Amino acid sequence: MAATLILFVRHGKTPTTGSKLPGRAPNLYLSEEGLLQAQIVAKEIEESSSSFIGKKVSAVYASPMERTQQTAKPIAKNLNLRVRTLQGLNECDFGKWTGRNLRDLSKLKSWSTVQKQPSKFRFPDGESFSEMQERMLKTVSKIIERHSGKTVVCVSHADPIKAILASAVGTPLDLFQRIVVGPCSVSSVLYTKERPLLLSLNSNGNLNSSLGS
Repeated sequence: MAATLILFVRHGKTPTTGSKLPGRAPNLYLSEEGLLQAQIVAKEIEESSSSFIGKKVSAVYASPMERTQQTAKPIAKNLNLRVRTLQGLNECDFGKWTGRNLRDLSKLKSWSTVQKQPSKFRFPDGESFSEMQERMLKTVSKIIERHSGKTVVCVSHADPIKAILASAVGTPLDLFQRIVVGPCSVSSVLYTKERPLLLSLNSNGNLNSSLGS
């Protein structure tokens, strides 16, 4: 199997970033700052595209949420590609916690489990972190099969990206909260025959430099 490079991009800022748990609630769009972030990361990926393991970006995928679609659109446009929607890249299903204030949630007894033992937590009427990670792993495997030896952009959400990065470096899910994935940051993983290699994490600067080009 030829090595496949995947650039995991978190969506840009929204009006609720850092204050609410939006989950899969509809009609949440990027803020003005988020729209600018999306333009900046699109330009950075475009300018670095030719150096990605010698392969230009062959596909741009995004979760179905509006904020990821908005982030992926300028990336795809700059690369003369289309945005392909992939359900497997969706945000974690937070169930009854969807839309709640993070300040209120942090006061719950179960919040400690979310932070320290996420593998044992399931959101009420929603998804568990373990199911989210497994979903992401299956989605990435399908992408690698489709685009073996190529470079692919996947626009997703903080927790799903953190979960896939934790798996890539062999970190237990219970420690994945130690990983930081900021709005519109790029984290890159090279999937080789032997093992995945984390090339960059939470990058908001020069991609050529972070990828060691």
